[in-house]
Amino acid sequence: MKRASILMVLLTIIISIISPRVSAQPGFGTQQLLNDNWLFLLKDEPGAANPGFDDKGWRKLDLPHDWSIEAPLSPTLASCTGYLPGGIGWYRRVINVSPELEGKRVFIYFDGVYNRSSVYINGQLLGYRPNGYVSFAYDLTPYLRYGEPNTLAVRVDHSKSADSRWYTGSGIYRNVYLVTCEPVHFDLWGVTYNTSGVTARSATVHVSAKIINESGTDANVNVRFQLADSTGKVVSGKMVSMKLAPGTSELSSDLRVKDPVLWSLDSPCLYRLNAVIYYGGKDIDESAFNAGIRTLKFDPDKGFALNGKWMKVKGVCIHHDAGVLGSAVPPQVLESRLKTLKTLGCNAIRMSHNLQAPELYDLCDKLGFLIMDEGFDEFEFPKKKWLEGWNVGEPGYQGSYDFFNEWSDRDIKAMVLRDRNHPSVFMWSIGNEVDYPNDPYTHPILSSSRFNQPVSGGYDPKRPGIERLVPIGKRLSGDVREIDTTRPVTGALAGVIMTNETEYPACLDVVGYNYTEDMYAIDHKRFPGRVIYGSENGHSYNAWKAVRDNDFIFGQFIWTGFDYLGESLPWPSRGFGSGLLDLAGFVKPLGYFRMAMWSEKPVTFLGTYLRPARSRRPLSDSALPFWNYSAGDTVRVVCYTNCRQSQLFLNGTSFGSPKDFDDNSGIVSWDVPFSPGRLEVVGLADGKEVARYSVETSGRSSAIVATPDKIKASAGNHLIQVTVGIVDQNGIPVMLADDEVTCIVTGPAKLLGMESASNTDTGDWHDNVQRVYHGRLLAYIRTTGQAGEVSVTFSAPWLKPAIVVFRVE
Repeated sequence: MKRASILMVLLTIIISIISPRVSAQPGFGTQQLLNDNWLFLLKDEPGAANPGFDDKGWRKLDLPHDWSIEAPLSPTLASCTGYLPGGIGWYRRVINVSPELEGKRVFIYFDGVYNRSSVYINGQLLGYRPNGYVSFAYDLTPYLRYGEPNTLAVRVDHSKSADSRWYTGSGIYRNVYLVTCEPVHFDLWGVTYNTSGVTARSATVHVSAKIINESGTDANVNVRFQLADSTGKVVSGKMVSMKLAPGTSELSSDLRVKDPVLWSLDSPCLYRLNAVIYYGGKDIDESAFNAGIRTLKFDPDKGFALNGKWMKVKGVCIHHDAGVLGSAVPPQVLESRLKTLKTLGCNAIRMSHNLQAPELYDLCDKLGFLIMDEGFDEFEFPKKKWLEGWNVGEPGYQGSYDFFNEWSDRDIKAMVLRDRNHPSVFMWSIGNEVDYPNDPYTHPILSSSRFNQPVSGGYDPKRPGIERLVPIGKRLSGDVREIDTTRPVTGALAGVIMTNETEYPACLDVVGYNYTEDMYAIDHKRFPGRVIYGSENGHSYNAWKAVRDNDFIFGQFIWTGFDYLGESLPWPSRGFGSGLLDLAGFVKPLGYFRMAMWSEKPVTFLGTYLRPARSRRPLSDSALPFWNYSAGDTVRVVCYTNCRQSQLFLNGTSFGSPKDFDDNSGIVSWDVPFSPGRLEVVGLADGKEVARYSVETSGRSSAIVATPDKIKASAGNHLIQVTVGIVDQNGIPVMLADDEVTCIVTGPAKLLGMESASNTDTGDWHDNVQRVYHGRLLAYIRTTGQAGEVSVTFSAPWLKPAIVVFRVE
């Protein structure tokens, strides 16, 4: 058969390579991104820390890097981590330190290494950090050879690959920085602020700074604090003088701000706080970061108020991976996903159940999201995980429990110190579901008729008692309050009926309830001083109504914002599909259902599926927005909406009278005899159209369309996300298409992967061939830093290809 003539969709983009100003999380010194020119070996190699070790055969790569996502999936591996392996790996890199830096201090700073990392310089062990999510730094200075090559080596031990209930990734999966500073410098995360006396006319910004003097003698310094508005205009400033003895000193100052512009969800205004140390007539260190002026208030009867306005928190829980990218997720991907969530009415993110990439917090500051920052998913005992497949044999008990007692104080403090300057952070969570009934804790009430939560068996005296949580809760809450008292301490309870028998909830300022909406009113009456919210919730309409209709419940966090890897079902299944967005970041029907509940704007959406034997109104992704069936089929049409009435049209003809909004289910539905053409629903208010959504019957696949996102610079390279879709000869999307698309990249760029969002896709995600799912996929293209023209071609048998062309200058 002769191939059809080629139609190319040509999109031309100009990219200018501009290295952005590096502003890393350490908050001191001069920071240099150290992501390039690393060597890697996926093997435990004795002697690899030594400078003379032969690493000629090692793989060259740039960070961030996740080795687990590169491996093939296997049904014999743990379902909890998405049937992907862990292992032990080594990273090595040569760093050259100029002789001009002698007398200064040099540090290495890691945003995150998963996990159980050991860091060496010139064969000298700098330290061990088992937690794979915390950020940390080491002082290289005593072991450096100035003017000569220095060997930095990192051993990463993820041999306990099933140490989490979700996909973690493996390796140095976040940024690394080399930090240089004078002997007198700000401490790591040492500059911070809080606000008070906030009114429309004025506010006070309390700034404090920890300064380290490693000069060996007293140092007379001046420290200047300045606050600038979004235009760069300095609105307040002060100079503080102090004599610093060797060691660590702390100083503070108050900045008065006239007519402050408050940080809010709709208008996330950010100031720039700048602190500079002057010593010997020179400015020797600087710390600068975005700051926001806002007020938080929590009340057991009224809920939560931001800047004095009582509101509902419409949050989602998220894990940290992005499908084929694994855990090494570029900030552009995070930004596009957050912006999509914003369109759905989402206003809060729960970092479940660990610290996440620093860039994500910056984006929440800028875009206007509240953050619930969270420390742990388990305490002193591990939770059950399937180690070989799903529901096979006995569950195992790998986890982080073995280093919890030794490291938990340092880890929770690191979370608060690192993230406290983000105005988006409004709660500190010390733990998630650490009280899950019989996994691991137990209590006699589990055998009582009063206990009605799902649980594996009744009271089990062989398991640890729930009362063990109390001293841990007091200790961790105390760690948080030692650093920050401006935000409440919270925790997410899974066995609230059981945990109420202890003092653990009293350790918390705000108490989160997971999937126990039926306990809201009961516990509000029983514990009238308790502030309650939904810390983890399902997608049901009633779960939202429990928030909407009760002032004393200030919000909910849906499980989840994005589909994620791990916590998989039986093979083939690479992840969990509870997200409002799928693995590619596309909005799912669940997302539109949530949008209808949360959005302040009129919303309407329709999905369809063959009418089931039993009449039901689904809350699932089986209701897809397409209109391709067979003659004689009766199709269930469901509408997710917040409009007062909805009118259905088929090929321009009304299908009955408008239907009223159903506040029992949040869904309007019709059973429609299939006829090809255009199906559309119109949302009405007072008889007038306020929203419209339509789908059309598509023909056979005819062409590929490729649409790149807005190009943004990122640390010397650029990530282009290209949405690839299949359309028929009339340009109508073909949702039933499963064509195999090939991507060819020429020029100074490379393909990172193509994400179809199919949860059952267990093939090679990193080659240049991928089947579309629901007629589309997302391709990740990264430039390599050189100038030149890049051409990206998407093709499939018998389809007209699409070409994206851009120039890097």
